[in-house]
Amino acid sequence: MEIIKSLILFSSPFLGGLSVFFFKQSNRNNLKLILSFSGAYLFAICALHLMPEVYESHNHLVGVFVLVGFAFQIILEQFSEGVEHGHMHVHAHHHGPAFPYGLMASLCLHAFLEAIPLSSSSSQNELLFGIAVHHIPAAFALGSILLQSHISKPVTIGMLAIFALMSPIGFLMSTAMSHNALGVLSQYFDYIMAVVIGIFLHISTTILFEASEDHKFNFYKTIAIFMGAGIAIALFFARGAAH
Repeated sequence: MEIIKSLILFSSPFLGGLSVFFFKQSNRNNLKLILSFSGAYLFAICALHLMPEVYESHNHLVGVFVLVGFAFQIILEQFSEGVEHGHMHVHAHHHGPAFPYGLMASLCLHAFLEAIPLSSSSSQNELLFGIAVHHIPAAFALGSILLQSHISKPVTIGMLAIFALMSPIGFLMSTAMSHNALGVLSQYFDYIMAVVIGIFLHISTTILFEASEDHKFNFYKTIAIFMGAGIAIALFFARGAAH
């Protein structure tokens, strides 16, 4: 089962990143729809699945770590420049090949941290789907920035593969810890999950706020938002019916 989840975590960002070679970078409508969907889905699973789960521990520090995760994502975005929610801004002073090291490092750390709670969360499938969908537009934006920064195609593909490997590595590492070091991961699970929830809340709310440009109604984006939230709600009630 771990192999299947790892393949899903790897393939979604890798294929999403490779799609930059086949679609026009100037046409971002489909990317924005995926972003709107993923933002609504992430926000909904935080409210319906992840936050209730982590607050069940009655640990009074959980809220503090949610805020830590929110603030940590703000710091990461000083280096990633919002690639996590589809921004594809390239600085004008990049006249030649200029590899964005800070962007890669922040994105890889972000992807690694997001997958750590997967091994212990009771909402594994919901979280897995959320991470997989969320990383598709992020990888597309990363690929676009690398190409616009005059990075060669082979290097771009290699960097996309490294980014795609981060979530499986985080998931497999946490799984190994939970199997081989009894109690080590579970002791800190609530804090790790709270940090990830804070990261998700920052990303999802940013996406949703940006989905409505100049506060104008967009039919397709609204449908994408309701679909994302609707799927999360359906999974919530399906889980409740199963129990």
